[in-house]
Amino acid sequence: MRILHTMLRVGNLQKSIDFYTQVLGMKLLRQHDYPEGKFSLAFIGYGDEANNTVIELTYNYGVESYDLGKGYGHIALGCEDVYVTCDKIRAAGGKIVREPGPMLHGTTILAFVEDPDGYKVELLGIE
Repeated sequence: MRILHTMLRVGNLQKSIDFYTQVLGMKLLRQHDYPEGKFSLAFIGYGDEANNTVIELTYNYGVESYDLGKGYGHIALGCEDVYVTCDKIRAAGGKIVREPGPMLHGTTILAFVEDPDGYKVELLGIE
């Protein structure tokens, strides 16, 4: 058993695809429209679905926004240099909502960016 994907409901599928591919550097792996069901799906990630966990973006026709609730936390992405990654994200138009630096009560370097729907993405320094 392994984790296959995390699904996020989005209000504008193309805007979300653009954010995850152009700002965070993921690849659009597959996309399909289901007119009978009134929804569209797009799968994005850093590698193929056979060997990597990916994100499923779900657009339900006519729904432009969602209440994110209080239970959902964030997606975490590992990167070599959080500071450099934030500079690149900022230059690509991404919104940094927690500047890079050590975590509270720890030494791990992290930052948070927000996607077009308000979902938080944590950037963690990996070695």
